[in-house]
Amino acid sequence: MRLTKFVDSLPIPPILKPSRECCGLSYYTVRMNEFQQKLHRDLPPTTLWGYEGLYPGPSIVTWRDQIVRVKWENHLPVFRHLLPVDTTLHSSGPGIPQVRTVVHLHGGHVHTDSDGYPEAWFTNNYEIVSPLFKNRVYEYTNHQRASTLWYHDHAIGITRLNVYAGLAGFYIIHDKEEQCLNLPGGKYDIPFIIQDKTFLEDGTLYYPDRPANPSPALPRPCIVPGFFGDTILVNGKIWPYLEVEPRKYRFRFLNGSNSRFYNIRPEAEGKGSPPAWLQIGTDGGLLEKPVELNQLMLAPAERADVIINFSQFPGQKIRLTNIQPPVEEDTTGQILEFRVKDYLSEPDTSTVPSFLSPFYPLSECDADLERNMFFKISTDSYGRPHFLLNGTMWSEPVTEKPLLGSTEIWNIINAGAGIHPVHIHLIQFQILNRQPFNAGLYNTTGKLEFTGPAVLPDPNEMGWKDTVRAAPGFVTKIIMRFDHYTGRYVWHCHILEHEDYDMMRPIEIMKRPCLKSRHRYN
Repeated sequence: MRLTKFVDSLPIPPILKPSRECCGLSYYTVRMNEFQQKLHRDLPPTTLWGYEGLYPGPSIVTWRDQIVRVKWENHLPVFRHLLPVDTTLHSSGPGIPQVRTVVHLHGGHVHTDSDGYPEAWFTNNYEIVSPLFKNRVYEYTNHQRASTLWYHDHAIGITRLNVYAGLAGFYIIHDKEEQCLNLPGGKYDIPFIIQDKTFLEDGTLYYPDRPANPSPALPRPCIVPGFFGDTILVNGKIWPYLEVEPRKYRFRFLNGSNSRFYNIRPEAEGKGSPPAWLQIGTDGGLLEKPVELNQLMLAPAERADVIINFSQFPGQKIRLTNIQPPVEEDTTGQILEFRVKDYLSEPDTSTVPSFLSPFYPLSECDADLERNMFFKISTDSYGRPHFLLNGTMWSEPVTEKPLLGSTEIWNIINAGAGIHPVHIHLIQFQILNRQPFNAGLYNTTGKLEFTGPAVLPDPNEMGWKDTVRAAPGFVTKIIMRFDHYTGRYVWHCHILEHEDYDMMRPIEIMKRPCLKSRHRYN
């Protein structure tokens, strides 16, 4: 189905107002509903799931150290999922409700009870809750730097379906340091959540119930090893346009897709050069200095704060395109169109300083432990791909138990095919380097033999991160500190089809006595 591009204006997710504020606390009640929403001028309304009857959900905007409490309520259908559920996956079999939810604040530094542990799910009106469900109200202390986070569903075995159905929204933290920089703000600070989907002609959201060319032995429904839609949406509109003034804007990019990576670049109308891009922030907040870009790579769940200056392009059109395979130039190669007005509604007094925020690198010399973490792709009893971390299934005992206050280095070894975006809950980390190695030898003998020098991260990765691209044939080395909270968290691939089966593992932060804190959380 072909839809005309750039006929709908880009919607901006509304900011959710707290139900009440008292004693330094902000309280919210957020409901998950099924509803219909029109996603394109020429497409009938689509049935979706979302927060507060919106796709994407409303943005929660707060300040550093401001405590936020959210009661997440499930008002979704009791028995019928919107999309095909594979009941052969872990935690999805007989006796487990198909419609189950739990909310994760991605990038949040939170107590384990408020992290959205995948097995802490609940159903409509909390009628059925898992044995690990603990509380209806989550607390977010926001003791972290200004950053662009996002909240999304994280229910075990069906995260791919719940997020694809629409359960995602922005969570933005501001602080005084950021405010003093005089960056573009207000209506000139716009979040973008980019996702790919597929629709039937009647507007129905489509998600495959089996892989292409399935074996007769496969169950139905059956999980697919990855999903790539044929339509690109930004903030819940298919190929929208945005009217902008000839001035600087701040755009908060989020790749909210299940499996698709984006390599985004601007293209000017005609043969002119596109406007300059400056990336000022990544997953965990501001970079130390702006980084000039001509294109932006984002894996699923990665974020980037970017300044685009349209001042030299009055009356022109600028398009955001995607060049990351698999891509078709006329469909998934197109994202959004900027239409630059020929006037300013007010003077542009914003600035982009050459220095943004101090960055204190963690030292490898301070690491208490170094771990080798590897990917393994096997096949299950049905002959379908089974993605594992350290060769271990989700249901097996915890093997990673960092000590509270400790610093660890993880060497993420990818000897297989494809890039995997690795996300670690609770903490922000730093990328140290990526180093090529002999993948064939590693797969055969388990011996790690490097074939070239270590490569530093890209300049726009030299900040705080919670999701990292681990490329095949490379060891990706990251360093992190486990501060403030103990308890059960997870790490996983953020390709949601991989996460759901079985590329996710628990980690448990353990107490240790008489430990003096050596560092302050970033």
